[in-house]
Amino acid sequence: MDWDESGIAESLKLRLGTGAFDLAVVLGSGLGSLADQAEGAVFVDYRDIPGFPHIQIEGHAGRLVAGRFHGWKVLFFQGRYHLYQGFDARQVALPARIANDLGCRRLLLTNAVGSINPTFNPGDFMLIEDHLNLMGDNPLRGEPLHPFVDLSSLYLQTLFAPLQSFARQQGISLHRGVLAALMGPSYETPAEIRMLQRLGADAVSMSTVPEAIMGKYLGMDVVGLSLVSNIAAGLSSAPLDHQGVLQIGSRGAGDFIKLARQLVQLWQQIPMSRESS
Repeated sequence: MDWDESGIAESLKLRLGTGAFDLAVVLGSGLGSLADQAEGAVFVDYRDIPGFPHIQIEGHAGRLVAGRFHGWKVLFFQGRYHLYQGFDARQVALPARIANDLGCRRLLLTNAVGSINPTFNPGDFMLIEDHLNLMGDNPLRGEPLHPFVDLSSLYLQTLFAPLQSFARQQGISLHRGVLAALMGPSYETPAEIRMLQRLGADAVSMSTVPEAIMGKYLGMDVVGLSLVSNIAAGLSSAPLDHQGVLQIGSRGAGDFIKLARQLVQLWQQIPMSRESS
């Protein structure tokens, strides 16, 4: 099943106006508080958007927040779709497609991840430099128009050095690394984590990659920012559970907002990539 993205976008334009947005932000588990920073915010529950499936996952509000953030018109998606909910990768990438229809040329994807790299600790952040798509699906599967997109430079890296410098000044640990994406919803086994280590992954999640691929396909500049919420299976004696992920998200909300603010300010200083212009 493919959702009617054009119909959804037209419905949202009636509520939000027809002017193009500058940035779309997909907020991961426990990271939804960033949308509270929007000025002049308009809130639209997913249930009130015709054709837009409602999300019922703890830590995801399931609503769209539109407002201004450091001078940019921004769409905040407080809640995303996951393959483990029974959706396919193209459906999961719906927020990226809707954002594109509403004029966004920049896409910030956030998530909570389990750390595989031993130098990454809960509460740290990671700018995604690359990914391993182990979900068994791709949002461009079945796409009839030029689906063979080059992903060699999917994630924008220009912002990392100045953002890391800012993070150091604020006492925030910011790394750069490779994200492995698995379907879930069960957490990975210790054997799977050992496999991911050998493949070069620094962190693992159950999201983000479908939206990133779709964003690149649509010509958007894509940035991925992860909060390390736990140590991956077999690397710590602590049991893994979703409540722990949300607790780390809550504790790291202040640092996340600082990083996001600085990231947007830095982003405003660089030109769009040639593909996205």
